[in-house]
Amino acid sequence: MERTLINPLNVRYQYQHYASQASREAADPTLIFFKGKYYLFASMSGGFYWSEDLLHWNWHENRKLTPFRYAPDARQIGKWLVFSSSDRDPSAFYRTEDPLSDVFEKVSEPFPFWDPNLFQDDDGRVYLYWGCDNQKPIYGQEFDPETLLPVGEKRELIFGDTAHHGWERPDYPGRPKEQGREGLAMRLYRLIMRLNGSDKKPFIEGAFMNKLRDRYYLQYAAPGTELATYGDGVYVGDAPLGPFKYQAYSPFSSKPGGFITGAGHGSTIKDEHGNLWHASTMRISVNANFERRIGLFPAGVDRDGILFCNQNFADYPLDIPEGKFDPWSIVPCWMLLSYRKAAECSSSRECHGPELALDEDIRTCWCAKGGKGEWYRLDLGDTYEIHGVQINFADVDVAMLQVDKSLRSNVYTNNRYIDPDPNIRTRWLLEGSEDGTVWTILMDKRDAESDLAHDYIPLDVVKLRYLRVTAAELPYGGPFALSGLRVFGKGNCDAPDSVSTAAVTRPDAMTARLNWSASRRADGYNIRYGISPDKLYSSHMVCGQTVVLLTTLNAGQTYYAAVDAFGEGGVTTGKIFKINS
Repeated sequence: MERTLINPLNVRYQYQHYASQASREAADPTLIFFKGKYYLFASMSGGFYWSEDLLHWNWHENRKLTPFRYAPDARQIGKWLVFSSSDRDPSAFYRTEDPLSDVFEKVSEPFPFWDPNLFQDDDGRVYLYWGCDNQKPIYGQEFDPETLLPVGEKRELIFGDTAHHGWERPDYPGRPKEQGREGLAMRLYRLIMRLNGSDKKPFIEGAFMNKLRDRYYLQYAAPGTELATYGDGVYVGDAPLGPFKYQAYSPFSSKPGGFITGAGHGSTIKDEHGNLWHASTMRISVNANFERRIGLFPAGVDRDGILFCNQNFADYPLDIPEGKFDPWSIVPCWMLLSYRKAAECSSSRECHGPELALDEDIRTCWCAKGGKGEWYRLDLGDTYEIHGVQINFADVDVAMLQVDKSLRSNVYTNNRYIDPDPNIRTRWLLEGSEDGTVWTILMDKRDAESDLAHDYIPLDVVKLRYLRVTAAELPYGGPFALSGLRVFGKGNCDAPDSVSTAAVTRPDAMTARLNWSASRRADGYNIRYGISPDKLYSSHMVCGQTVVLLTTLNAGQTYYAAVDAFGEGGVTTGKIFKINS
């Protein structure tokens, strides 16, 4: 069976309805290995995903249980899987011995909390961590493992620190003005944030606790889910409620560049082989701030006890070995062949030209004037060996669904609910050609029962120059729109030249600006950086430019970096240089 991982995860993302338009969402993922299966719970999904290998996911619908609202938490407590989620009313804990049975028992309803996370220590004692605010901290408190009611005092554990933690800043220097197709809901959200000053203060949220090597790793997210710099940091301690010390290498999960950005509010688990994985939230945030997806990344703890993620080329196809593996051994299977290539289409809306499906930015898109029957044709410019295609669909002007009163049980608030229609489908035809005249079907989903917005199609080795996607059925009869038609395979040229150094300037103590000379045959660059030459754990990918602004640094910390050039011919590692504090 194919063992390819590509982000965002290729799963069904439910439509959420905000004000006057709709967009897909799954975020704030809690991942757990329970009784031989992996379960993945995400905000406002009306169910959960389950898998036997972390790579191939099944969908299980359940719209009745309140833990399927925002930031669902699922942890094993004894023989039980215990659920909870965010609620402004007193939040409830439920438990089950089998999530697929839909048999749940309410255990307790202690008090309102947001972004909960339960943790059971080796001695059987249980703790709850929670908090999601730009004024208040993340809290922790001991709970009785049987009654799931508090038995200790509530403690303040993590506050924001934008004076020292660059990645926590929501108004970081050089923050680009978001471009393109923002929907009404997103524009209103940004306006409200500016008016009340919330765009200057980080949300400290999404707590998650792991005990690793006899130490306690309390993870948290900042600064805001709608930002490219959304990531996860970590404090480390010797006891479940601290005291905790900030890990100098934070954020340990961060993806500010590449096709899709963001890697915050997540969870960390060990798989059945002992490998660490980190699941987190990836952002689109065009139609609404909560237009989000799920990412999954290999993780680990190094010899010095530092928690990290490997997020190099995380939105490329990655070959995942069976059994135990080194997280740094995970590298791209194939290189991207479609960046800024030529394209034609059946029609285009104004400001949504065909080039926007090839610019490596999930927040921009080509959009046709209609839906069914519209087509998009890509010319790679040469014949290549193709191994995989990722088709990323975008939502443009999706009208709000009028929900029948009988379906109000799916409503979360007066103006936000999960789409109750189980028959939404995304159907299409993918063809390939060597000469642009004779076409071969690569994948036919014109009768598919699936609704996959980020479908990845692994292919047997085929040699092609042209690819064509034709829409057959789209949600709500909406327009055919692609945020990325991404083709992966073997290039026809050598790897790019090496980048030996970069000019470094420091706009402030938590920011570094790097620029370097262009490398021949490079489509882009992956900047790896960290707190020592052998710990370049963070990365920031850029395409079509030779400058990057690293805004996620910690004050007073010396960093090291390397600029790796990549293109159709592969990846060339750059030389390591120093970034003084």
